[in-house]
Amino acid sequence: MGQPIAVGFFGVVAIWFAITVFRTSSMVRSALALLAVMVALGGIFLALEAEFLGVLQLMMMASEMTIMAIFMVMYMMDPGGLGQMEMTHQKRSAGLVGALGALGGVTLAVFVAWGGGATVPTPTGQLRLLGLEIMGRSMLIFETAGVTILVAMIAATAVAIARWR
Repeated sequence: MGQPIAVGFFGVVAIWFAITVFRTSSMVRSALALLAVMVALGGIFLALEAEFLGVLQLMMMASEMTIMAIFMVMYMMDPGGLGQMEMTHQKRSAGLVGALGALGGVTLAVFVAWGGGATVPTPTGQLRLLGLEIMGRSMLIFETAGVTILVAMIAATAVAIARWR
């Protein structure tokens, strides 16, 4: 009984803050609203008993949004939205595309026969299957991505130090 209520609550919160992202004139408030959307999506994952995805969503998006907000404050002309700068462009076409996308999403959700429910493993089973996937055929991909990110961070630090000297 509580799971559908939690999923519905977090879904409404995510939609509300997604609208807020585009309604505010401040880039910082927009970034915080986007962070709230990502937190709500993490809440949906947690409510659906996908704990790993929920925690991963919360950890990754919280750090990513924080970094994005810092860079916006550093590099944007008016990150607080105090000036008279217009943040949206092509309002009519954007509204039309948004309405068509929403209509398409509702049509898919309501009118498509999705078939029977899939069997979902227990949270412990999900974690076991995820571990087998990471340590099996996907291990080379994850190791390569990790080494690539590490090399990029070392190179960026070296370039920054060289320019500083």
